[in-house]
Amino acid sequence: MLNKFLLGRQGEGEAVRYLQSNGYRILHRNLRARFGEIDVVAREGPALCFIEIKARSSTRFGFPEESVTRLKRQKLLRLAAWYLQSRRPVGHSHVRFDVLSLLNGPEGPARIRLIKGAFSTDA
Repeated sequence: MLNKFLLGRQGEGEAVRYLQSNGYRILHRNLRARFGEIDVVAREGPALCFIEIKARSSTRFGFPEESVTRLKRQKLLRLAAWYLQSRRPVGHSHVRFDVLSLLNGPEGPARIRLIKGAFSTDA
């Protein structure tokens, strides 16, 4: 059984490989602000995507994506606003919030689920 830190690190690596194999161009990983962290910022076509990665080793407390609560969504919206103001990215037509869920088995990810547009700015 992996501890939470190792599970998260392993999951993040798997998630980034999955995103890249599905056409995402990774711009930033673990981008920190004083009030939080964005797991991944990427582009998929014209969309600028803020991606929350959630990994779990069992469904005992629900699927990983279920842990993206209203409070977490609000925090991600605030982080995205900070990013857009401070980085002023160009060349995107819209912003999207995705969630990548990994459910790990004994040999690695048993289930990967990418939820594009998991929530909107009215979260």
